[in-house]
Amino acid sequence: MPPIRYLIRIPAPQSHYAELEVRIPCEGMLAMEVFLPVWTPGSYLVREYARNLESLRATDGGLRPLAVVKVRKNRWRISSTDPLDEIILSYKLYCHELSVRTNYVDEHHALFIGAATFVTSDGLLDRPHEVTVDLPATWQGVWSGLPGGPHTFCAPDYDTLVDCPLVAGSPSIEQFAVDGKPHFVVTVGDVSLWDLPRAVGDVEKIVRQHRGMWGSLPYENYFFFNLLTGVKGGLEHCNSMVIGADRFTMRTRSSYSDWLDLVSHEFFHVWNVKRLRPRELGPFDYENEVYTRNLWIAEGLTEYYGLLAVRRAGLTTVEEFLAGHEDGKGSISGLIGRLQSTPGRLEQSLSAASFDAWIKLYRPDENSGNSTISYYVKGAVAAWLLDARIRAATEDLRSLDDLMRFCFQRFSGSRGFTSEEFYAAAQEVGNVKLDEWFAHAVDSTGEFDYAEALAWFGLRFKPSAPLKQDESCQTGSGSRAWPGFSTRSEGGRLLVNHVLRNSPGCEAGVSPGDEILGIGDYRVLATEWDQRLASYRPGEKAVLFLARNQHLITLPICFAAEPEKWVLEVDPSANSDQRQRLKAWTNKYTSV
Repeated sequence: MPPIRYLIRIPAPQSHYAELEVRIPCEGMLAMEVFLPVWTPGSYLVREYARNLESLRATDGGLRPLAVVKVRKNRWRISSTDPLDEIILSYKLYCHELSVRTNYVDEHHALFIGAATFVTSDGLLDRPHEVTVDLPATWQGVWSGLPGGPHTFCAPDYDTLVDCPLVAGSPSIEQFAVDGKPHFVVTVGDVSLWDLPRAVGDVEKIVRQHRGMWGSLPYENYFFFNLLTGVKGGLEHCNSMVIGADRFTMRTRSSYSDWLDLVSHEFFHVWNVKRLRPRELGPFDYENEVYTRNLWIAEGLTEYYGLLAVRRAGLTTVEEFLAGHEDGKGSISGLIGRLQSTPGRLEQSLSAASFDAWIKLYRPDENSGNSTISYYVKGAVAAWLLDARIRAATEDLRSLDDLMRFCFQRFSGSRGFTSEEFYAAAQEVGNVKLDEWFAHAVDSTGEFDYAEALAWFGLRFKPSAPLKQDESCQTGSGSRAWPGFSTRSEGGRLLVNHVLRNSPGCEAGVSPGDEILGIGDYRVLATEWDQRLASYRPGEKAVLFLARNQHLITLPICFAAEPEKWVLEVDPSANSDQRQRLKAWTNKYTSV
């Protein structure tokens, strides 16, 4: 079939605009509706990409104007009084939202996300789609996971086009091969503080680790689009990823480990989501929300393996994998701590969190921590507990690794899996009844029981440090007062950010948006809050002096002890069998 052809021009990149021309074969039709997606796969939020589309016009092959009527927020009807052989569309896109899910153009580079860029028609989704990019004179090239190049690429269908972002500019290009397949690390931005050889070498180790677990690489080439623009986050694609960082990321071990975790997470999606997916996630409906209760499998299990593969690749220590760095992030402990310190875990189940992603996870507010839970966080902790349960039931002969490979062999491709099929597969691989476990872990808001996993791997939660001698007279189990709310500095003002349910701040009546002016009888500045709070102890009372909606109020508060940290460590009494199981879990995976 003749392809739909797109031409992207960037005549003035400093204006943040791209101009597109689309040639659509019509084969004698009198009318056609065209649309632009409202969301992109992998990011479950209606992003209203059409809000950035301007000046859509249409002509026939002879350049005669055609009637254009907008019929929905993202859909247009093109019509003619005579049969059409071809429709030529032209439109402009404003590209100035710096994220991994949206288009961005400036004088240095361009990122085009397929769903945000390419207008098409319902009846032509299976037709080839061809893209040519006309670059500014000073730019070196354009890169994409699509076949073709250097400036023209072709997708066999619209789904493939949407799943292959394009990056243009003059990036740094590094390359390595695994199983004879080329992998390109395309880094946009200032690399003066980046050790590119080290980063690329570590990325290769992650690729080899994931390949070792899954057994093969299901693509011909792969692109890591690494944007050093200060943007955070990542988005997976069939044979590429877009990830964000900044020029300082490699300056600390903690921030660099976070970046490696992100690379590992998005790369695990090559198998889990892009080829093995919940049944509801395909074929895609690009104009409406697509609901599934299994995003905890798609993202939670991926979050777990993102961390685990970095450890197995030898890029973090066992201690770092278990307990994290100074901020606790990037570890199993960090995930457990975030889960257990979120009151919303008692309000929303994993399956409900998955289903409501469209209106809750991607639209957080000041009360989200009290009413919701992240299926990334709780899903990852559930993955760890499920892994431990399968290992314990099979005496370490089987694990979650085996379950993922089993599901990939049985359900990958166009079919997808249902909840019931995934649960049945887990029971088959683990040779253990798991109905009650899934009902509790996934469909209820009950607390997780960590005892089995701790015992299997010979771990424990690190006991709280004893009080120092000069603190022994203070009330409470910790040495620092905890108010139960977070703060932010805004224009020199100290504002309350989030107030946790059943916390001292909640009981006192503190509200998000309150401005803290003083504590006790003394003024407190935004820069002094942490220091001032450190002078109080759990159980002590104080009076907060606040401004709320221009009214001055005072609220008495009784501070509590800081919540439990949930830091994992090897149990000093762990026996040799437990230590061997920990080693088998966290050491380099032997290729299958």
